[in-house]
Amino acid sequence: MNTKTLKKGLLKVGTFIVLCFIAPVLVYQAFKNQGHPFYWPLLILGGTLCIMTIFYGFWAIKILINGLLGHKKN
Repeated sequence: MNTKTLKKGLLKVGTFIVLCFIAPVLVYQAFKNQGHPFYWPLLILGGTLCIMTIFYGFWAIKILINGLLGHKKN
């Protein structure tokens, strides 16, 4: 077990969980205020964050697994 990589993975998983709440809230607020001038920028930002959150989650889990089990040997 590599504690440095494990701590890095746990920090990234924590950031992933925060992004899981922020991104849908931004999209919801954009759809709630469709007449507002910031509708499109907020919707684009929220959608981009949703897509990035999915990739960031896979990356965070990969780092966490490498911290727990070690790197794959060839």
